[in-house]
Amino acid sequence: MRQRIPVTVLTGFLGAGKTTLVNRILSEQHGRRIAVIENEFGEVGVDQALVIGAEEEIFETGNGCVCCTVRGDLIRILAQLRKRREPFDAILVETTGLADPAPVAQTFFVEEELKEHYLLDAIVTLADALHVERQLQELPIAREQLAFADVILLNKIDLVDDTALLRVEQRLRSINGTARLVRGQSARVPLSAVLGLGAFDLERALAQDSAFLTPAHPFEWAGLYRIGSGSYELRTGAGELQAVDVVLLPLTTRGGADGSGADGDGADGGGEAIEALVPEAARLFEAEARHAAAGSALTAQRRHRLSLAGGEAAYPLELAEGTWALFSEHAPAEFGLHLREAETEAEADQPLGRLGRVVLSPRHERAFGSHHHAPEIGSIGLLEPRPLNAGKVNDWLSYVLQTRGQDILRMKGVLQLEGEPRRYVFHGVHMSFEGLLERPWAAGAPRMSRLVFIGRNLHRHEFEAGLESCVA
Repeated sequence: MRQRIPVTVLTGFLGAGKTTLVNRILSEQHGRRIAVIENEFGEVGVDQALVIGAEEEIFETGNGCVCCTVRGDLIRILAQLRKRREPFDAILVETTGLADPAPVAQTFFVEEELKEHYLLDAIVTLADALHVERQLQELPIAREQLAFADVILLNKIDLVDDTALLRVEQRLRSINGTARLVRGQSARVPLSAVLGLGAFDLERALAQDSAFLTPAHPFEWAGLYRIGSGSYELRTGAGELQAVDVVLLPLTTRGGADGSGADGDGADGGGEAIEALVPEAARLFEAEARHAAAGSALTAQRRHRLSLAGGEAAYPLELAEGTWALFSEHAPAEFGLHLREAETEAEADQPLGRLGRVVLSPRHERAFGSHHHAPEIGSIGLLEPRPLNAGKVNDWLSYVLQTRGQDILRMKGVLQLEGEPRRYVFHGVHMSFEGLLERPWAAGAPRMSRLVFIGRNLHRHEFEAGLESCVA
């Protein structure tokens, strides 16, 4: 029996460079037989004329977007391709720039014949670095194409400067925090960046990249500090931001312990220590923010929104001896954030720039993906070390699909089920869902359920409560 043929869906808004990428793939000396299915939009099909290569490898689905109206064409062409005497090694489906990629992905969930002979490998979305910000403001379909992506190819990077490029990348990560982000110029990227990824094969994806299911967080930076008991100040400087959210969490305090022995010493210990606090920090960033004007006292384990309108400012803190983690919505360099010893009364009248108090340097720092600039579409990631009850999981995910299926663009995860030695792996696209028991958990390795939901107006507390209800 032949192995299933991998299918890559190329999407992205008009002019992003999809056809250029197809041409590069077909012209490379990679030794693979690749068929291209072109999806035209308009009365006259022109894409086939623009794609180089043998005519027998180019197929058109006909007028219209690849959606319900022409899904039959897609199924028909794929059925023809699998009957070829010399099978293709891979299939590319290039959608029109106006198409929603969801129906294409759903086709591979609901059509039994396709599930038997084809494997959806990945959805690759191209974005035009120069124009994508405007497109995201004006065109909802551009956001949805990015939200569905397993890989985002940020193309035409030569047309923007470094500052704009970083800003664009942060914007893209705020929409889809789990997609692999690849930079490109004239769609020149390694073939391995877009083909044979196994992104719809979670076992394979996790084997290649353990962070595959790591979502974006609502903060961009965290720093770990070892301090003595006393008075401190969180200081901010000038910048373009009007406000920023911060959360301060204790890792250890005198007489206490973090339970893991990670105290922030060394790169590994610090990284593990910050990672241990990420779920609590994410929960607090979803809570209501307490607005803090310049000079307002801050407290630990609370989300504070610092006003930056007045430029330099100080926010006093009273902290116990121990190790503390500071989480910030934006990177400290963007608004001069730093922690320092508090001034004395005698120093209070001196100019800010002349104070000699000690500025504390973090013992360990970690940068995260961008926070959500686009709250209508974002990603939520959940971790659960406790085993889950299979029946409760089924009931919960069924409820989620029935009530929020149209809002959830993508969902995926690996679950630890009670009494089951194998991992349960699932994918979902809107209301289409597929789950399978895959290979056993590695012997001696920690077991952890990981879930990611990408969609519109999703609220973390709802999904946390749902997952909690599934614990065995």
